[in-house]
Amino acid sequence: MAKSLDAEMVAIEAEDRKLGERRQAHRAKVREAAIGEVEKAGLLKLSLDRLEALMKAVKTLGVDEVEKRLTA
Repeated sequence: MAKSLDAEMVAIEAEDRKLGERRQAHRAKVREAAIGEVEKAGLLKLSLDRLEALMKAVKTLGVDEVEKRLTA
């Protein structure tokens, strides 16, 4: 009985590792998609100074406020 319980725990841990790897791969895909959207919007073509100023404004106001102002 103990061996089967140990084997089951080993299998669960292996599944957990695989799930963690899948989550990490998914986060990487989401990040790449986000970077692609930023690139499509032309933000990566801005000078570094302008991009930093824009990001500072977003950080100061918050994403929700910036989105609200842009859609107004």
